[in-house]
Amino acid sequence: MMAENNTPIADLSFEDALRSLEDVVRRLESGDVPLDESITLYERGEALRKHCQARLDAAQARIESIVAGADGNPAAAVPFDAE
Repeated sequence: MMAENNTPIADLSFEDALRSLEDVVRRLESGDVPLDESITLYERGEALRKHCQARLDAAQARIESIVAGADGNPAAAVPFDAE
């Protein structure tokens, strides 16, 4: 297992949490993990997903506050999924 598995999730950067989540998914998809360990991995994966989502939400809020006009209304906010 990766070293991040011993690190509290709250202490992981977004990038480290995402790498750890990818490792969890890879291990679960391999089918070589015993059932009890699979459940533990799934639980960690869900916690990592929530952590990543929270970090993305915080980043989006920061970006939206940066592009807000003087009156507080978005002056140039563009959805993240816009092309």
